[in-house]
Amino acid sequence: MELFEKRKSFAYKIDQALEILEEDRIETLCLKGILRKNGPFLEIDEQFQVFFEQVLEVNEEINTSYIHENIQQVKQTINFYLQENNENRKYTYLKQVKAALRKIGRITLRNIVDLNRNIENAFKAEPNYAIKIARLESFDQKRRAIDGLIEQTELLVAEEELTFFITALDEELKQVVTQLRQQLTESRHNLIETQKQIIDYLNQVKHQSRVLEKIKQVKYLKDQFELKAKTNIVALLAKENTVLLESRPAYPLKLSLDYLQGDAGREVIEKMAAKVKRGGKMQVPIADSIASDDLLPGVEEEIFIDLEEIKQGFLASGHHLHRFIMQYKYEREVSYEEKITIFCQVISMYEEELDVKDTYQKDGRVEYAMVTPAVKRGTRR
Repeated sequence: MELFEKRKSFAYKIDQALEILEEDRIETLCLKGILRKNGPFLEIDEQFQVFFEQVLEVNEEINTSYIHENIQQVKQTINFYLQENNENRKYTYLKQVKAALRKIGRITLRNIVDLNRNIENAFKAEPNYAIKIARLESFDQKRRAIDGLIEQTELLVAEEELTFFITALDEELKQVVTQLRQQLTESRHNLIETQKQIIDYLNQVKHQSRVLEKIKQVKYLKDQFELKAKTNIVALLAKENTVLLESRPAYPLKLSLDYLQGDAGREVIEKMAAKVKRGGKMQVPIADSIASDDLLPGVEEEIFIDLEEIKQGFLASGHHLHRFIMQYKYEREVSYEEKITIFCQVISMYEEELDVKDTYQKDGRVEYAMVTPAVKRGTRR
């Protein structure tokens, strides 16, 4: 179970497995093909991993071909039923049709659940904008494929094999067909919501991507002292009358069903329900009178963090940026969240002096890019 939980890390070492299993049992599992050694690492065989993911309903693959195969199987078995004269063999074919129809409805609903979960994961967890857009567009293609298979199944039950469903109709087959139609209707409604979600996510990602690209271009021109010469920023700022503290446009995210079904989600729902029931205006409490001592002038001191000093120290440290910032000795206490903010600020302000790589690591809480000092031309490191 521990190896299955860490199946996506691809870094489960044999030494870790020896802490919970004996060596001879690990060897036995490898000989039977359940586990596979890959150098110093241990992996679950793909066949067993897919099996466990399907049983535990945590698979991320949307398999539309399986639904298509079941549709073809139903058509073929119906032809066998209509051509068969032996009653026992006809009953066998009838049972196969019922089982295949049950599979189609169940697998269709399961694929839509997996599709929605993958869409949310791609939007919220994928750091690369180009990959995020490509994944969302591929999920939209799979949504169209599932919708097409639903249409094929409805056509199969209603028109293509109408003769079979009239002649072979018994009470159980009637219940199976009714349940299948309900599942297909539910699936179609869910796909409509899925389409809306994909469109909304794609619009948000493309908007964020365009804004980010513009910010990078402006920053580059500013760093090169060419912003005023190569752009009309002065004229644009002169025409701009935007309120300084105007709120930014919000793009709210829908809460997942898993969150709403948990304790935290229940508390949020209960608070919102209480506000709706209350209905009346809330009374604003009257503040206490201000003491005369508080009105006297005073001096407040605050220790600021010098990003330039941090950058200079990092360039001479030989470490990557995340480790340097986490281990840096600050003049005041700095929280983990503030260190992450400093990490982003240093990359933003001194991008030309840094080498931001396409490799990522995790520190247990966030995933971050590897950042090292940029190699200057004419020097060797």
